[in-house]
Amino acid sequence: MAYRLVIGNKNGSSWSLRPWLAMRRAGIAFDEINIDLRAPDAKAQILKHSPSGKVPALLAGPRVIWDSLAILEFLAETHRHSHPALWPRLAAARAHARCVSAEMHSGFQALREHCPMDFVARAPKLELPEPVAADVRRIVAIWQDCRRRHGSGGPFLVGRFSAADAMFAPVASRFRTYLPNLAPYGDDGTAQAYVEAIFALPEMAEWEAGARKETQEAAGAKGAG
Repeated sequence: MAYRLVIGNKNGSSWSLRPWLAMRRAGIAFDEINIDLRAPDAKAQILKHSPSGKVPALLAGPRVIWDSLAILEFLAETHRHSHPALWPRLAAARAHARCVSAEMHSGFQALREHCPMDFVARAPKLELPEPVAADVRRIVAIWQDCRRRHGSGGPFLVGRFSAADAMFAPVASRFRTYLPNLAPYGDDGTAQAYVEAIFALPEMAEWEAGARKETQEAAGAKGAG
């Protein structure tokens, strides 16, 4: 099946990163449809592909799947016999990965608002409002629990890379940008090591190269204007 993935700007579109990373990591081929979310007609462009008017959206033949977690579930079902699988094979690890992915999908609004994804930036924050700090502490605890329970098979949340890691990759980016030291939020080194494991992925380097290219082109266009 031929796939096309509609995504936004790589420097800031955290939701776009999730299925993009999962598909790249799983070796699922696709073409990108890139939408500049800063363009005045961005929503009109997206609506040509997705009924929600938001990115990402996966175009799979006649189907449109327009939510990050739904895209991951669709791909996991469609490619359930592929290797590597998007969800863990073991039921306990799979249930845990789905729980933390769903919590990421619906939660952590304070962190999202206070620390928007700025993939190539480095802007450490010395203090956080308490609602944001609470989000960070909870994420650190999630990562520690996942690694303790299911992490023996590799450096990721449930050992090998899974859809759960795709869901949390934008958070790793936020931490790298704003919170390079996670110790004040309860980290015993586990969370920092996880961030490093995510950024050791060649696919993350590929995404970062795209983000840098986009930001440089935008800066050049602004300067020319």
